[in-house]
Amino acid sequence: MAQYSSSLDAVFGALSDPTRRLVIGELGRGPASVGDLARSAPMTLPSFMKHIQMLESTGLIRTAKTGRVRTCTLDRERLAVVDGWLAEQRAIWEGRTDRLEQFVTTRQEPS
Repeated sequence: MAQYSSSLDAVFGALSDPTRRLVIGELGRGPASVGDLARSAPMTLPSFMKHIQMLESTGLIRTAKTGRVRTCTLDRERLAVVDGWLAEQRAIWEGRTDRLEQFVTTRQEPS
């Protein structure tokens, strides 16, 4: 689990904000301009840009500027660090619940 620590912390930190999760959700449908993404956020564009910069600095999104339009794209591979961690956690808890189920359903002989 130590192999995840700093990158996982950064990704979860970025995903801890509802505005940034909204951006990730929108970009899951495909690339979008910052202007289009900002329309759904109840804040000024400079404030919204801080969220974009945070997502970009953690590698969750990539941006490219063409003329006056900055387009954002989701980096799905970066989300794999979260998926890997969640898969490990799921395996741990499934193992524990399987052992608990076996314990509860196995008839114990009185000593």
